[in-house]
Amino acid sequence: MKLAARFVQLPVQFDAERLAREINALPESAWRAHPQGFAGNDFLPLIAAHGEPANESFSEPMRPTPHLEHCPYLIDTLKTIGASLGRTRLMRLSGHAEVTVHFDAHYYWRERMRVHVPIITQPTVRFICGDEEVNMKPGECWIFDTWAKHRVINDAVQSRVHLVADTVGGEGFWDLAVRGRNPRLPTPPGWSAPVVAPFGARVSDLDYERMNVPKVMTPWEVRDNINFLLGEALPNQPALAATAQVAGQFAHTWRGLWSTYGESADGLPRYRRALEEFARKLQQVRADTVKLPNDGDLFMLMRAQIISIALAGSGRPDLGGERRDGGAQNPAPNAVPMPAVSTQAAHDPEFDRPVFIVNPPRSGSSLLFETMIAAPELFTIGGESHSLIEGIPALSLGAKQGASNRLDRNDATPETVRELRRRFMAALRDRNGQRPAPGARVRMLEKTPKNSLRVPFLAAAFPEARFVYLHRDPREVFASMMEGWESGRFRTYPNLPGWEGELPWSFLLTPGWRDLARLPLNERVASQWATTTQILLDDLEALPRERWMVSRYDALLADPNAEVRHICETMDLRWDVTLGAQLPLSSHTVSRPRAEKWRDREAQITAVLPRVAPLIDRVSRLAAR
Repeated sequence: MKLAARFVQLPVQFDAERLAREINALPESAWRAHPQGFAGNDFLPLIAAHGEPANESFSEPMRPTPHLEHCPYLIDTLKTIGASLGRTRLMRLSGHAEVTVHFDAHYYWRERMRVHVPIITQPTVRFICGDEEVNMKPGECWIFDTWAKHRVINDAVQSRVHLVADTVGGEGFWDLAVRGRNPRLPTPPGWSAPVVAPFGARVSDLDYERMNVPKVMTPWEVRDNINFLLGEALPNQPALAATAQVAGQFAHTWRGLWSTYGESADGLPRYRRALEEFARKLQQVRADTVKLPNDGDLFMLMRAQIISIALAGSGRPDLGGERRDGGAQNPAPNAVPMPAVSTQAAHDPEFDRPVFIVNPPRSGSSLLFETMIAAPELFTIGGESHSLIEGIPALSLGAKQGASNRLDRNDATPETVRELRRRFMAALRDRNGQRPAPGARVRMLEKTPKNSLRVPFLAAAFPEARFVYLHRDPREVFASMMEGWESGRFRTYPNLPGWEGELPWSFLLTPGWRDLARLPLNERVASQWATTTQILLDDLEALPRERWMVSRYDALLADPNAEVRHICETMDLRWDVTLGAQLPLSSHTVSRPRAEKWRDREAQITAVLPRVAPLIDRVSRLAAR
């Protein structure tokens, strides 16, 4: 939320030592890796969608996680804040780590403040917002201007842990806020921050937000968001007037649709077309060239705060599903909320339970795909679907303003889905090179690592979609990805605008990719893996369990016949091939595999493992089941 001051200290103090004892008693396994893999950043969910620690959604009722139940003074702290509580967590920043420069463009933080209570910290921790800097001392309570660029630097050896609560406020909170202290101004006479003693609040005493995104954004909120963003734009920019005109026309169009349909599902197709036309016209007038003081641009922000959110809540009641969002503790400036994904598989007249192999790069999917294409009833396009998907204008990297390869349900417009399905159907062939019979429902097998960032999109485009998550030892994956970057064979975007790394970009484009340019190669691939894996697992776990399964790369190598039969039985596929004891090398092999090959880079790999340890633990537990 934009504030009049960069920082405001609220007039309340908490017992940091008591808070520290409570959080130190929580298991280390409760901490989760940063969704974008930022080195040294992890978090522990206290309030999350439906109270589920793994649920990263912004758009569902917030409830306490089981971790909060074990922290009585933390409950007292949150009760004292006196607010309707949104996503709330402990955020840990390891020694000599930082929260990189960003501002919070996400719709969720447009009207929400981020409350910080330092629990474990040091005098050298620097919190920088705009042109100001503070050291938040243990037990203090702060809010800050999340609309301005900000960062945190921990140059000490010890970790820093803050309680961080997102809130639209509340009666008690606003009483604290108006009595807050701006550190840049003289302290008001008599100002104090009394220490809060434990008083025995319960989780049931807290207020939790239930409404976070609009089913259909009202025309009044549309107009307010447009006016706010236009008011923030730097003056005298060539495209500003045309952008304002396009936005004004859209606001009138939306008001007309609202007066006709309101929140009725009957209006959704026309609402979607209006949003698509708005996005097209914004690109046409070069709204991306209109900059704000925080370095955001109007196209990106109109997309984040209007286009991608205006119908975000419409999927749940109308499609009968729930959703879980991939998100970030500190999202990149172009981060936008994920729309709803139906968890119920509807009948598909053309594609009969298509199977998508999904995994981070270099996890063995080429070997699995090239093995399974021998199944008698499967059809494939013969390789990966990079050009088939990104060749659709609305799904191209340009249309996404270079954000990432992430696609969600909001991208599954009727026109886009129709074209995607047409392209797949035209390219499909069976193991004998034959096309599907006219009018037949086909079983399709597809594998492209980028699709690990597209599960909600694919689940919407193919209502009966099934997913096979292929797990490989992360140490082997990191080594193979490093080799792939160095080989030059996997340069997906060799001339990627904005990429400043020493090697051209390789593999899938993950959210937050710009932050990886200055990282050494081992940290870069660990971040790619972590971001992909976090998003993928969250998306899969948002689907009914019968729609996805886990396969292990080591099991495929150890007994190919058994593992492929297991996959085919789970996916209800026929299999009539007897495989040899050892599978042939895949077409994407860079150098001949051998046992413990990753140890050639052991020092580089073991150096990054602690940073992604919670995520590795999560993956290992899932694979073990």
